[in-house]
Amino acid sequence: MGRKTLSPTTMLFPTPVVLVTCIDSAGRPNIITLAWVGVVNSDPPMVSIAVRPERYSYRCIKESMQFVINLPSEEMVRKVDACGVVSGKEIDKFALMGWKSVPAQKVRPPLIDECHLQMECEVKQILPLGSHHLFLGQIVALHVREEIQKERGRIDISKFLPLVYCPGAQEYWTLGKCLGHHSFSKGKP
Repeated sequence: MGRKTLSPTTMLFPTPVVLVTCIDSAGRPNIITLAWVGVVNSDPPMVSIAVRPERYSYRCIKESMQFVINLPSEEMVRKVDACGVVSGKEIDKFALMGWKSVPAQKVRPPLIDECHLQMECEVKQILPLGSHHLFLGQIVALHVREEIQKERGRIDISKFLPLVYCPGAQEYWTLGKCLGHHSFSKGKP
């Protein structure tokens, strides 16, 4: 089989699916479903989220300079998708999805209680890229449910089953089996 050359597009997959919570200038919480996210730095711990400027959540994040990344699990997939196709400008997405809002410790946007892991973030920089603007956020607090943790605070993916998105196929997936651990090729445990 040969290769076919396609027009340049975002075919890097899978990407994590996250629910980002933010607040508007009146303190009203909102949720946006995103898949353009990633880890960008270890010390200090930082992540990035890319949001289109025309989205309601964009203005909320830009004004407050804070957001929370909530990692949903596979049983939440229908609501995660639904949350991404309705605007929070007129609708309370917490009420619509039936999710519980929990106060964060260090930022104003709330946590989504149904998610197993949350990262409270303060925006350090905004980079206009074209269709999206990249928010670089420093993680200032991390919350993980005890039931998905292994030794030394590591995450047991089999108990969590986070969602990923495949942009080219426009499909949600969950992670498969573990193939190895960091440095296992060198015989390290």
